[in-house]
Amino acid sequence: MQDLSFIAWCLEHLNYGTIFLLMTIESSFIPFPSEVVVPPAGYLARAGELSTWGVLLASTLGALAGALINYGLALYLGRPLVYRFVNSRLGHALLLSEPKLIKAEQYFDKQGAISTLVGRLLPGIRQLISIPAGVAKMHLAPFVFYTLLGAGIWNGVLFALGYFLPSFVPGINTKEELIEQVTKYSHEIGLTLLALVVLVLVILFVRHRLKRHKA
Repeated sequence: MQDLSFIAWCLEHLNYGTIFLLMTIESSFIPFPSEVVVPPAGYLARAGELSTWGVLLASTLGALAGALINYGLALYLGRPLVYRFVNSRLGHALLLSEPKLIKAEQYFDKQGAISTLVGRLLPGIRQLISIPAGVAKMHLAPFVFYTLLGAGIWNGVLFALGYFLPSFVPGINTKEELIEQVTKYSHEIGLTLLALVVLVLVILFVRHRLKRHKA
């Protein structure tokens, strides 16, 4: 209960430090939706209480910090100990489950390193995609790059929703009403972003093949 009270306090006192801390929590083992952090921060930026770049930097670096925690633990503990932790009483208390981790691991095995980018946009995989990257001993530099890119895209969209949505949707007069609307459509937002990323990757792949063919 004290942990929940602390999180609630952070949400009530959003600044660059609490945004970074909450996004670190969200991106690590502890389940916590970014939809209740970044859009309200965007709402505060709209009111002039925070800066756009400050929110985006704090939220994205926080997401990277949490991802590095998962990556580091998986890298040094190895697959058997990670699964043992997930199946432990503490793992269950953190809402972790073996099926979720298996799903993230299968996705990583299928997509390779790029999954650390695409996986950041997928509900249910976003927080766990760093674990199979660590287990597979993915090189740190591309892991950091793809994580920053994926987290930056996702946080940018959530920030834009918090900043602009009150202008287009009537009845959003508080942070709580904003969170309700953003959470309601977060799944659709993630799928739309995923489709856009896939489209860009396909275009880049086709252009690469055409250049090789001409050469």
